[in-house]
Amino acid sequence: MNKETNKGAGLEFRGGWGMAFVPVAIFLFFCVLYFIVFKAFEMHALAMGAFVALMVGAVFVQKGHYERFWDAVYEGVKEAVPIAVLLFVIGIFSSMIKAANISSGFVWLADLLNVNGGLFTAFTFLAICIISTATGSSIGSMFTCFPIFYPAGVLLGSNPAVLAGAIVSAAIFGDNLAPISDTTIISAGTQEYTKKEGLADVGGCVASRLKYSLVAGSISFVLFWIFGGGGAAGTGAAGSGAAGIEAAEILAGNMNRVSLVMLIPVGVMLAAAIKTRNIYKAITVGIVLGTATGLAFGILSFGDIISVVDGTPAGFLTDGIGSMMATVTLVLSVYGIMGVLAGAGALERITNAILGSKMGRTVRGAEIAMMLGISLTTLLFGGVTSASMTTFGKVQNEIGKRVGLHPYRRANLLDGFANAIVLTVPFLSVFVFLGALLTKGYDFIEPLSLTQVSGGMIYCVVLFLVLLFSVITGWGRQYEGPQGQPVSKPDSAAREF
Repeated sequence: MNKETNKGAGLEFRGGWGMAFVPVAIFLFFCVLYFIVFKAFEMHALAMGAFVALMVGAVFVQKGHYERFWDAVYEGVKEAVPIAVLLFVIGIFSSMIKAANISSGFVWLADLLNVNGGLFTAFTFLAICIISTATGSSIGSMFTCFPIFYPAGVLLGSNPAVLAGAIVSAAIFGDNLAPISDTTIISAGTQEYTKKEGLADVGGCVASRLKYSLVAGSISFVLFWIFGGGGAAGTGAAGSGAAGIEAAEILAGNMNRVSLVMLIPVGVMLAAAIKTRNIYKAITVGIVLGTATGLAFGILSFGDIISVVDGTPAGFLTDGIGSMMATVTLVLSVYGIMGVLAGAGALERITNAILGSKMGRTVRGAEIAMMLGISLTTLLFGGVTSASMTTFGKVQNEIGKRVGLHPYRRANLLDGFANAIVLTVPFLSVFVFLGALLTKGYDFIEPLSLTQVSGGMIYCVVLFLVLLFSVITGWGRQYEGPQGQPVSKPDSAAREF
């Protein structure tokens, strides 16, 4: 086969180019089926849905184009290889931090400061922001922190809905900001330079999005403090008696002040990622320093690093690879679908349609189109941000390149809006479903409804408003300079107003 055929060029479908979206539609069906109907939050299932979608989609190609279809899939998958490798590497660091149980240090700190009510809600938000940034896992942080902070906070007088919203919001904060988050890797890995080779580097993306996260996080901290108190379970006699004792017991059973020392390798890793703009160097330094620190302070044992339990490999080295296997499989499968859309010319058509509309006449309009595009895609995919970013990221890349936006800016808007207000939609967000699910099982408080959890996710709303302000005013907007560097003013080809 010639080079053009290998790239899936001229891929045609029976019924026209619109049939290239058949795999997308089938994949979307599986997302809704597993995450919303079955409430089975497993990435392997979504990856299965994507591969089934590809097999079904291949049936609709024109005669003689079957090989081109799979060549287009291969081309798409090849683009995902750098992301897959990086995800495996960051999985090791994330598993190391989880093994160190850093959350127990924050539980000790909360007990030491004797916080309760609204202040406990705000403290919980801050603590889990740090934990989720350190681990890079939103859902992992929720499963780890809910059983500790939620029942204790309710018994200490926190408003249950706002407290649950604070935990979910904080988990999303880290997913958006952490350089080792899968969404950070995907948002950077989908955005290409136009004036030099390569993709947006993770360190640069994190450094440039830090201001949005800190502003939104600071405002949210104050709001959680103001609205996070007044819970009935922690008021009156119960608050100072049985409820207070029960809360103290929950905290006492989950505290270890020594684990806070693991913030040192986390901080060094973050600083190295931002300074060197090389996530591989940063992760390597973080793993080496974290392992040494954990062993020195007795937080980790050699068995926590590598071991075999009942004939099964264990330890954070193997757990790190295993924890990312499902996500990597999902990314590869979705990139295969994107390869089909590219081979059929569908991505180019979408990009041209957006840029040919009124919104496409200005850079601000293009950014609004990006906001609407990733928000709608995330909504359709049930809040599965890794899948929605992988899907819409290629479109965002083309739109942004044509108006001269820097890859950092494109990646930040992609990740930011995907993790913002759209995740609060009660019946179409995996995060709301999980938040409500994790409030069950306590005899002193009724489980929260989806709308209650959604209403407490203050940070997601604030982040959306901060990013919307950035789009409207141009705050933080950067363009690609002659050598790919970020510059504040566009060249003659870009239309700012």
